[in-house]
Amino acid sequence: MLKKLAKQVLKIESDSIRLLIPRINKDFEKAVNMMFACKGSVVVTGMGKAGIIGIKLSATLASTGTPSLWLHPAEAIHGDLGRLRNKDVVIALSKSGETEEVVRLIPNIKKIGADLIAITGNTRSTLAKNSDAVLDVSIKKEGCPLGLAPMASTTTMLAMGDALCAALIDKRKFKKIDFAFLHPGGNLGKRLLLKVEDIMRKGASNPIVREGAKVKDVLLKITSARAGSATIVDSRGKLKGIFTDGDLRRHLEEGRDLAKEKVDEVMTKNPKALIKGRLAVEALRILREYKIDELPIVDEKGRAIGLVDVQDLLKAGLI
Repeated sequence: MLKKLAKQVLKIESDSIRLLIPRINKDFEKAVNMMFACKGSVVVTGMGKAGIIGIKLSATLASTGTPSLWLHPAEAIHGDLGRLRNKDVVIALSKSGETEEVVRLIPNIKKIGADLIAITGNTRSTLAKNSDAVLDVSIKKEGCPLGLAPMASTTTMLAMGDALCAALIDKRKFKKIDFAFLHPGGNLGKRLLLKVEDIMRKGASNPIVREGAKVKDVLLKITSARAGSATIVDSRGKLKGIFTDGDLRRHLEEGRDLAKEKVDEVMTKNPKALIKGRLAVEALRILREYKIDELPIVDEKGRAIGLVDVQDLLKAGLI
């Protein structure tokens, strides 16, 4: 009997999620676009079990590149409404769409000027009628044997929230390197004290060539080192530039015969670099901020001594 009941609950909840698929419509797209364009924070609110789902939604948004905060609806009308600004987007979760504490917030949200997205099981409710986008999470029945405790209803809210987050991750082009930047705890946290020299490529794995070298010779050295770039230095070993796969592609598109050209003419001059002794997470930040894949490492005198690649950060567990 217990196994049968458990299987029944899981079937009800899985069926409820499947029913959401055809409801991914224009309102869903509108909600994603509203959140993407938001200049403030995505403020999530909801009461009871729906509120707990809202907390999870807010946390997932914040950890995947969308600034978000949780606002308790009852506390909001007792002062916490001051957290809400006109450049924010509010997501309100309510199965009935008539939850008293949530409905009481609507006039204040409108007065402040924030946009409102409803995640509700009642598309004809007060909440739905006053929202800019409505996501339908209605169900046929709850998983609870008594039909009282929210089960399928909160499961569908959770799934719809995940769908929103997934769409935003894609729209923002949010990558693993961005995720790592926002997750310094756990295994990543243990590696925060890694220095760049602990993970950088050096010796034969770090192709370094002098100014004046022919592109053909530089490419051979890159291939031999199985690297994605070469560091260019002057006669004293000081960093002057970097020649990457990207540089090669850009100049090939111009129709130039690169093989006989000097690397000085096609390299990226004065590239971003990091001095040894700095933390590896700083390299992570620079690669992420400037959308580059390689970062030369230099000593106190500006001499090239190594290279950090995105793959090195991956191997170190920072991504």
